[in-house]
Amino acid sequence: MGEALQLQLLPERPAAWPDDVLGVATYGSRVASGLDCAEAVPLAVIDMPIADHAPDAVEAWRSARPMRAGHIGDASWRANDAWMFVAVQVEERASLRSATEAAYRSLFEALATQDYAYPVRIWNYIADINGESDGLERYRQFNIGRQSAFLGCGRDVSGDSVPAACALGTRPGAPLVVYALAGRTAPLAIENPRQRSAYHYPSRYGPRAPTFSRASLADWDGRPALFVSGTASIVGHETLHVGDVAEQTRETLRNIAALLDQTRRVRGTAWDLRDLRYKAYVRHAADVATVRAEITRACGAEPDCLYLLADICRRDLLVEIEAVALPAAEAGCAA
Repeated sequence: MGEALQLQLLPERPAAWPDDVLGVATYGSRVASGLDCAEAVPLAVIDMPIADHAPDAVEAWRSARPMRAGHIGDASWRANDAWMFVAVQVEERASLRSATEAAYRSLFEALATQDYAYPVRIWNYIADINGESDGLERYRQFNIGRQSAFLGCGRDVSGDSVPAACALGTRPGAPLVVYALAGRTAPLAIENPRQRSAYHYPSRYGPRAPTFSRASLADWDGRPALFVSGTASIVGHETLHVGDVAEQTRETLRNIAALLDQTRRVRGTAWDLRDLRYKAYVRHAADVATVRAEITRACGAEPDCLYLLADICRRDLLVEIEAVALPAAEAGCAA
């Protein structure tokens, strides 16, 4: 494995983690009950079914530079001289809002202790995301807690320093899981000209707007790495193609293509849809084949994509897709 940050998808957990593993996210029911989170490698354990019926999937972030690791509060972390991976798991006791604020405060505290000022990409997994408690939809409660932590820790909630992110629903009763990649240099937030920035959404979507950018462009020794947030069939701030999963997938891919065009305009990159690695969250198992066919058609061939069954942050959304483009690994290295 070369020194550049790399993402490797494994069919199962290895007997021992290689020394170059920065952090790991696991998906599926088997791994949720069978992993020891006290290891030096931070683990984000997500109780979310895999669409192709595989028992589990392991997403390993790797980089061959000397590393150190530790724990602080609810956060476990591992870092080298350029990247830091942080995993946080919080049981929901009083409310989702308070659990979210606690999780993000642990995340920001871990970053501060190691002098990593810039979260580049954050993943959020929330039990029963479309349900209601305390008189408010749970995703909206999450947004209140997230923004409260950003503000309480002196972080911007809009503009160029807001990280890319996603928020997906897991099984009822699962813990709140947040994991993140962070760096020591500021990434460039990329917004989509087809969409209103999420942090400027009108109040009809909740008392606090979502705190994320549409994509985040980071550098690794002068080489760009692009992290595309969870993206859906939204233009402006409105959901389009309600009830039509094929057209929602096409609209989502149009939004991702627009982000790639915007990145090309501001930084001169040359990525297209074929260059990305994807994670597709599909609300209904019966729609997976349609989503897979649309992604394959748009890319010209079946891309590297993990398909997961998940609830999406809006009830009328049937699919959400995230993506990443990383620097090429050195010759002879695993991808």
